[in-house]
Parts: sequence; C-alpha cells; structure tokens
Amino acid sequence: MRKLLLYLVVISVGVIYTGRLSYLQLLNDNIVATDITNDSAIKMVYDYPQRGYVYDRNGVLLVANQPSYDVMVIPREVKEFDIPEFCKLLKITEEDYEKKLAKAKKRSWRIPSVFVAQMAKSEYAFLQEKMHRFKGFYIQKRSIRNYQTAVGANVLGSIGEVNNTDLKKNPYYQSGELIGKTGIEKSYENELRGVKGVQYIQKDIHNKVLGSYENGRHDTLAVNGKDIQITIDSKLQEYGEQLMINKRGGIVAIEPSSGEILALVTAPSYNPNLLVGRKRSKNYTKLHYDSINKPLYDRGLLAMYPPGSPFKTLNALVALQEEVITPQTTYTCHHGYVYGRSGRKMGCHCGSGKRNVINGVAKSCNAFFANAYRQTISKYATPREGMNVWGNHIKSFGLGDYFDNDLSTGRTGRIPTGEYYTNTYFKHNKWHVLNTISNAIGQGQVEMTPIQLAHMTATIANRGHYFTPHIIKSIDEKPINNDHFTKPKQTTITPAHFEPVIQGMHDVFSMKKGGTARFLNVPGIEICGKTGTAENFAIVEGERKQLTDHSIFVAFAPKDNPKIAIAVFVENGYYGARWAGKISSLMIEKYLNGEITLKAMEKLVLEKSLEEEYAKPLSGKPFTINE
Repeated sequence: MRKLLLYLVVISVGVIYTGRLSYLQLLNDNIVATDITNDSAIKMVYDYPQRGYVYDRNGVLLVANQPSYDVMVIPREVKEFDIPEFCKLLKITEEDYEKKLAKAKKRSWRIPSVFVAQMAKSEYAFLQEKMHRFKGFYIQKRSIRNYQTAVGANVLGSIGEVNNTDLKKNPYYQSGELIGKTGIEKSYENELRGVKGVQYIQKDIHNKVLGSYENGRHDTLAVNGKDIQITIDSKLQEYGEQLMINKRGGIVAIEPSSGEILALVTAPSYNPNLLVGRKRSKNYTKLHYDSINKPLYDRGLLAMYPPGSPFKTLNALVALQEEVITPQTTYTCHHGYVYGRSGRKMGCHCGSGKRNVINGVAKSCNAFFANAYRQTISKYATPREGMNVWGNHIKSFGLGDYFDNDLSTGRTGRIPTGEYYTNTYFKHNKWHVLNTISNAIGQGQVEMTPIQLAHMTATIANRGHYFTPHIIKSIDEKPINNDHFTKPKQTTITPAHFEPVIQGMHDVFSMKKGGTARFLNVPGIEICGKTGTAENFAIVEGERKQLTDHSIFVAFAPKDNPKIAIAVFVENGYYGARWAGKISSLMIEKYLNGEITLKAMEKLVLEKSLEEEYAKPLSGKPFTINE
C-alpha cells in the first residue's frame, strides 16, 4: 500500500511539473512577450523593413526607398554631456532639445523614442563617430520614400510620423514610426509597410549588454513590404499636370472597360519629394497654409461643383427610360425656356429651332432638357414622388454616394431627392417641379466631383454598366481579384436608350451639325463629348458676386470600344470648349496616339495662365466677364 502511494505521489508530481512547463512554454507565450516589453533589463531593437515599391500601369518605377537615420533616446540612460555641442551637431536649439527630451520622458523613461527623425546619409556619417559622447542616444536606420517623379503627389501621397490617433487605432505602431498619411501610401499602408522585426537584448544592472534574451527565441525577422502596381499612366498624368499649370481644377481619366483610373490631376499641385526627410514638416506647413492655391486639396476627388451641361445626358436617359420622350420627340427652342406665372426665362445659346435628343445634346439646348426634365417629374402624382424616381435613376450610376473605392479621400456629391427638397426648402410640402427646374441643366442643387463626372462618362461609354473606379492594378505581381472592382454594375437605364445620347455626344464634334466642340476634333479619333459651363459665385466683402463661369468638358473615345473617358474642370475657365474642351482633346490624343498633332492648341493651353482671373476677387478691381 505504501509502495502504491509512493508511486502515486511521484506520478502526480511529474504530471504537475509537466503541466506547468507546458503552460509556461505554450500557453504563456503572450504573457512572456508582454513581460519582455515591461522588463527594464531588456531592450527592444526594431528592424524596419523596406517599404514596397510603387509602379505605374506600364511598369515605370514611381516610388522607391532611400536610407534615413533617426536619433533615438532612452531617457533613463541619458547622462550629463555637452548639450550645446549635441544641439549644434543635430542643428536644433537647446530649447528644442529640452522639449524633445520632455516629450520622450512623458512617453516612457525606458522605451526608445525618436528624438530627431529622418537624417540624411551625409548627416549620419558625420554624427555617427561622435555618438559615443552622448549617453542615452543612439542612431537607428530605416528607409524613407524616394519619389522617382515630380508629379502625382495627390495620387502617390506621403508618409509621416504616427500621431496619437494612429497609436490609439493600431497597437502595431510605436511613437515616432512612419505611416501612410495620404494617397496610395495611406490606402495601401498594410501592404506597403511590411512587418517590422524585433530583437530583444538583455542587459545587466550596469546597463551592459549581455546578449540576446533567451538566445533570441522571441526575436522576429523583418518582412519587406509588397510592391504594388497602380492603374495610373505616369506619362498621361505628367502631361495633364503640365496642361493645368497656372490653372485651378481637376482632370480625371478612366478606362471604361475596367474602371481603372488613368490620370488623377489636381491643380495647383506640388512635388511629392517636398514631403520627404527633415524638411517635411516645414514644407507641409507652407503647403497647408497656402489658402489661395490649396495645393494639398485634391480638386479631382474633393471639389464639388455644379456639373453643368454634361448632366443633360443623364436627364435625357432618365426621360427616355420613363417613356416621357422618345428619340423622335421634339421641343421648339425660342432662345430659351419660359416658365412660371411670372414668365421667367432660362436662356439658351443653341440658335433656336426644333430639338430632339440627338441635336439637343449636340447643341446643348436648355429648352429641350427643361421640357424633358419637367415631363419626367410631372409623370408622377406629386413632385416629391417624381423627384425620388428621378433621383433613383441618377443614383444608379453610382452618383450621390461614395464609390467605396481604394482612394484615400473623396466626397459624395449631391443628387437631390423629394425628401431633400421637402426637408431643406419646402417644409410645408407645397412645391412644384419648376422649383427644381435648374436640375435640368446641371445647376440647381446638383453637385458632382470631377471623378464622378468621369465615371458618369465612362458609364455612358459602356452603354449602361460600370466598374467601380479604382487605382490598384496588382500587388506583388498578382492582379487584383476583388469583385467590387472587377464585376460590372448595371444602371436602371435600358442599354438601347444610350445610342441617341451617344450619337448626340458624337455630333458635339461635328462641324456640319454645329456641335459645341466642332473646333476640337482630333484627326483620326472618333470622340464623343459634352461641353459644359457652370455658374460661379463667391462672397466678396460680404456680398454674393458672380465670377467667371467654370469650364467643364466630358468625353470618351473612340466611339466604339472606348479606351478612355475623361472629365476636365477648369475653375473660372469661362465656357466648356474654351479650356476644358481643349485639354480633353489633347489628353485623349496623348493617351491613344502617344503624340500630339494639335500643336497650336497645345501651345495655347500650355502658355495660358488664368491667374488674373483668380486674382479678381482679391485685387479689388471691378469684376467683368471678358471673352
């Protein structure tokens, strides 16, 4: 019996020890890892990976890396030294030194913090041999961006130090580390950043390094970021930015058959290399406070404008779908559209006469589209119901909402509904279709961003289906496999209804039919387009004053099997064909043919500045609209 009891005791003790060891080795790994970070005798040294490279759609390298060096500090290890000499070496003031050290202490006395970030290689070489004099400080190598291009800053974006919000959102990051702030650097941060490695170093009570903790069992290797290929054509992007020098606005070009964004231009812009290295903060501040040019404001994605006459194409499609007109329906234009009891008139410059869908689009007849819009809304029992039906058709193009795409920013635009008018303007619920008649010509309460205009045009080019606009083409040479981007979405408009509208857009370029862009033809390319002019108002010294109209143009080419759809918006550019139309034709020829034959047009656009127009509200000079 005693023998049996002894065996039981031995076995029980063995089981307990085995269980405890298993717990410590397997189940307690996370606790051990946490304890490591809290152990003052263990120093963590991070190994930062190379950030992924970025290429354009044709394999042109746009973004690479360059070495950078951070001066790190561990506050509890800082000993007395020559502070003025140290500050001179780092090119900071003694006041800066105290502020940076206090910030590091507030974060942690024993965990390393970035003291001076992103020193260049030349600065590192000079400083490295002197660092032994300054106890508690050391240099840590990492890589920062090296932009191989001077354009596309809004597309490529930038990286910068994490802020408190970033740290709260994601425990992966430590204070002083870098994160994508804008553009694709932000959208594809997880893919581009890679995974940092960490080495745990054990020290004795005298702060002397003993070696790797537990023979490096908890150490991890860095994993480099993934290379990505974006949909942008860098040559087209560069050309678009050249055409928009000394102008304000946006250009967005999309491949209709895929939804891939070919160019995303905002003007004015800046060189992306300005936001790299130690001068990033100073340059960012300068760009941020430029309230006149707003170079950090992506007009292609964020600026909401009245779409003007290009919106007439959608009103024609909705009217055809609702069967209130046919391709043969005509309305007579008497130099405009007269409406309401007071005989208000919506003027028109089409030349007057009978108009149908095709020549209504070609000549941009306000009277035709005012009648078609009115018939659409009036088909239903109440204006509210009619507006909801109309709004649902328009929204089926993906408008009035975020695209839910892979761009780092954007705005919804506005497609008004019956509820919008009732809740915002007519709470008594007594209103008439004529209260909203400006929507017929893309004015009123309708607002769209340039990317939405380009997307609308691509959808028309596709005869009623679209792909969500996106900017990623492949990751680590693997094409995207995302249904949201690769599967087509259908509008509520029957494909057959697009044909007369597209014919009208084609006739916009017809000299014989008096199209509004008849002087903008590109030899050998069948272009379909639509000119647009949008009223422009500003508050000047407390008064609402009308400024020079915005110039708008949308187009796609070729007419059949289209390869590019484009929207151009030039602020204060007067009428659609004047500047936006010329830029559209040049961009289309550049993309499809690679060379420009319209040399005179190109010279005119490249040399023209609209700075005088933009200075009018600020100069105090009398306002006039000049041809």
